[in-house]
Amino acid sequence: MPRNRVPLAVALALIAAPALSACGSSAASDAKVVTVYSADGLKGENGDGWYDQVFKDFQKQTGIKVEYVEGGSGEMVQRAVRERSNPQADVLVTLPPFIQQAAGKGLLQKYAPAGSDRVAGADKAADSTWTSVVTNYFGFVYNKKELKQPPKTWDELLGARYKNKLQYSTPGVAGDGTAVLIKAMHDFGGKERALAYLKRLQANNVGPSASTGKLAPKVDKGELLVANGDVQMNYAQTKTMPNLGIWFPAGTDGKPTTFALPYAAGLVTKAPHSTNGKKLLDFMLARKQQQEVSAIGGGFTARQDVEATDANAVALTRLMDGVEVFEPDWSDIEKNLSAYVEDWKSATGS
Repeated sequence: MPRNRVPLAVALALIAAPALSACGSSAASDAKVVTVYSADGLKGENGDGWYDQVFKDFQKQTGIKVEYVEGGSGEMVQRAVRERSNPQADVLVTLPPFIQQAAGKGLLQKYAPAGSDRVAGADKAADSTWTSVVTNYFGFVYNKKELKQPPKTWDELLGARYKNKLQYSTPGVAGDGTAVLIKAMHDFGGKERALAYLKRLQANNVGPSASTGKLAPKVDKGELLVANGDVQMNYAQTKTMPNLGIWFPAGTDGKPTTFALPYAAGLVTKAPHSTNGKKLLDFMLARKQQQEVSAIGGGFTARQDVEATDANAVALTRLMDGVEVFEPDWSDIEKNLSAYVEDWKSATGS
């Protein structure tokens, strides 16, 4: 058959088929779907998390189905980087400093969701590339059955009791794992002292973990005595994990410390369903959904004008009482994150 001839069936199909160049992109943008890439923690183990309720209500109200992909903060950003030429996600939700990293890489487009004017300036980007949807704080968990009292200091974790009974997620991969390094640098007064401590701690550390969310079940079962986490995720997990307790290692002055580690969301550059992504971001920041952050998700509202008074909100306020909250230098961390992670790998042999 000559190469320039087209079989009749193919020709008829080409005539009948709509031109992809004319309407393919339009059809994609009109599809009743929105894809979310997110750090773990907001979706419940049993379908009872904040995301579960929000996505269900969003679909009921708009008819738009949420396709959900979960992983560590760094993992989600790297996936978006790999897909840059053909984006698959519409909304990206990660913890700092990865949300700043995503913005710096041009992965997020400017969009200020409805209600973002009620979010504190420190919890959103000045250029509107991202805004916090759930306020959260870094923390650790311990097994309340095996340990009658939580550890108070970092140094206690060096004891023989924690040999192969301690684990923290990997800095540079998981947002909460990176937070371990950030808090240690603050509490020990600099990078070198923090790395010297983490090198010693490695003798008790079980090993790397890409996901922080997988550590809490191990602590609840007693496979681990201590692990890192964050207040929102771990508080939500206590509903089904009775042996899980939350604590904050003390700094050199003996006072427990932590820092804000919010779930921050942004609209992906060249998102395939950009309009739907905007609708979801608006929906997540709406007053009703923000009221449910504590009541359902065990977290803290991102909006300053929403005052939660439910039982979870009261318990969370009590948990944070007496804990000093410091503010990391996120611009420095974003700029030097790769170097800090490489130094951590070198110090710990990871």
